[in-house]
Amino acid sequence: MSSNEAGHLVRPYGDTTGDGMVQLSFTLPLPHSKVAEGAAAQLANKMGMDPAMVVHARPMGSDFTFFVVYGRVHHLVDPSTVEVVERDYPLLTPKEVNAQVKEVLRRRLVVVGACIGTDAHTVGIDAILNIKGFAGEKGLEYYREIKVVNLGAQVSVPDLVEVARQEKADAVLVSQVVTQRDAHLLNTREMSAAFRESYPRGTAPLLVVGGPRFDEGAAAELGVDRVFSRGTTPGEVASFLVHRLSQRKEG
Repeated sequence: MSSNEAGHLVRPYGDTTGDGMVQLSFTLPLPHSKVAEGAAAQLANKMGMDPAMVVHARPMGSDFTFFVVYGRVHHLVDPSTVEVVERDYPLLTPKEVNAQVKEVLRRRLVVVGACIGTDAHTVGIDAILNIKGFAGEKGLEYYREIKVVNLGAQVSVPDLVEVARQEKADAVLVSQVVTQRDAHLLNTREMSAAFRESYPRGTAPLLVVGGPRFDEGAAAELGVDRVFSRGTTPGEVASFLVHRLSQRKEG
């Protein structure tokens, strides 16, 4: 454990150690002008940046401007008080996952994946499911003992539940990238409620959601078994699935 992780207070680093310099980007509903740049600096000041320097401003159409502001903050953070979701299961190789699936289920593990609602961004779900995978790891289609049913984008919750029932899914993986007005949270809650209503208690498939704007600690609140955030690899997902299914069988 480093000295910072041991509880020492830290401040942001910009040009020199401990100078408190940070960079912030945002958009204001103002046409690009000196007034708009002044408004951006004022907002940054109110957020605790002092001094705040507008280092980039670019029109976004006729009525909006995108800004990058650079400035100093005086806040300190204590790493020892940060709460994170640690991986609580072993990370397995594809060979180990296949062996455990055979031992626990004595058949192939069935995974149904989709992007639900109006979300048309399949990059995330494809990175986990497709054989080409992500970050140098093969996707779940590569695993001999896993059957993957990838429904693609803009799948309705009722259709997802129906396919999961037809395929006798052990796990349902959902990717959500569109987050305007918390659409990812609303869609996830709708999905978890639909599965609870459609399956007898304790028999629903594992529900796993992922996306760049999810809080990994919000699984219980959203009614799912696991939340994965950005950077998750296929191996992490596969390892979680066999770990949790093993726990279910033992329980």
